Amino acid sequence: EVQLVESGGGLVQPGGSLRLSCAASGFAFSTYAMQWVRLPPRKGLDWVSTITVSGTTSYANSVKGRFTISRDNAKNMLSLQMDSLKPEDTAVYYCQTPDGSRGQGTQVTVSS
Repeated sequence: EVQLVESGGGLVQPGGSLRLSCAASGFAFSTYAMQWVRLPPRKGLDWVSTITVSGTTSYANSVKGRFTISRDNAKNMLSLQMDSLKPEDTAVYYCQTPDGSRGQGTQVTVSS
């Protein structure tokens, strides 16, 4: 059974940083591309970033240059370093497998 547990969210001021983590289990993590997606308040799900099996990364234009996705296959961990946060980054953040399996999410609130 696929299990994904996100952590690291919180309340941060504009311009601040957070690092999200996702602990994966129940599947061959190292053989899957992984994604971060987010659900802003009163909006639909947004794709944030993807990292392939080989480590190639891609980002939504709205976060490019501010967010960095990474993975540690030895620990079955996915991470998202978020810098220069903006109020519009406020959302519930989820890690996701290519078939859409997600965890419970972690809330990120950017506000002064």
